[in-house]
Amino acid sequence: MVTRRTALLAPLAAEVAARAMGATPKMTLCLHQNTSRAAGYRKSLEGWAKAGIKNVELTDAMLDEFLKTEDLAAAKRVFTDLGLTPVSSAAVLPDVWIPGPARAASLETWKKRCDQFSSLGLPKIYCPSVTNRRVTADDFKATPDCIRESGEIAKQYNLTAMIEFARTSTHLATLSSSLMVIRQAGHPSVRPMLDFFHFWSGLSKFEDLDLLQPGELAHAHFQDTADVPKELYDNNSRLIPGDGVAPVVKILKKLAEKEYAGALSVELFRAELTQGDPTEVAARIREKCEGVMRQANVA
Repeated sequence: MVTRRTALLAPLAAEVAARAMGATPKMTLCLHQNTSRAAGYRKSLEGWAKAGIKNVELTDAMLDEFLKTEDLAAAKRVFTDLGLTPVSSAAVLPDVWIPGPARAASLETWKKRCDQFSSLGLPKIYCPSVTNRRVTADDFKATPDCIRESGEIAKQYNLTAMIEFARTSTHLATLSSSLMVIRQAGHPSVRPMLDFFHFWSGLSKFEDLDLLQPGELAHAHFQDTADVPKELYDNNSRLIPGDGVAPVVKILKKLAEKEYAGALSVELFRAELTQGDPTEVAARIREKCEGVMRQANVA
């Protein structure tokens, strides 16, 4: 009988085996539920399955909407019946990683999200580094303690917690800052993730990827960027990989060099995608992304 622990450790074992054989790490295509958010929890997953998608990333808001009329067991049946594998989950809360007036309430919700997504069998959960106030140097000094506290909650539910740095954040807006505080915290249940859009459109630079230690990166959001001045970037500037001007193939090759062998979760916000037919949208994304992944030799 395969235990949940064995199932969760299987990807790690495969990654270790690949390293031992000297093979280029392979990555898996995934869709983030925000990409089809107008369709709702059930219809987004049903549509993606028809397009041959296998891996998905669930969101707190879409799960909440589903739970207004259904329960967690029903939420799990949706993706298990479709043969989908949820690889990560999103919880968007202020002050999870930093002291602040919203922290106490956010930590209570964080516990709830960890409980929900763990019950659904997910291995990872992330929260962007967002706050609604001015950030000081003292806040950065206090950040590692906040990370350890949030990480302990995730650990109780056997989840890996991840910090998403965001290009417009007044707290953690770059890969280098994110890595710095995560390493200072030194909590085994908290690891970095990389959002291609936040990385390439913000203050980070390509050379920052060399700061990653082999196998350190836990998850990635996969997007391209529009050919417009960075000052004009917004969520509509996120494009399907291969449709924009970001060096997505070069970034993928660097991540492979850093032994990343996880999901590439496509998270997009353009209305033509979020409000489109989930099957057609997923098929379009899959075709383009798999082509980019083949160019980078990570498919």
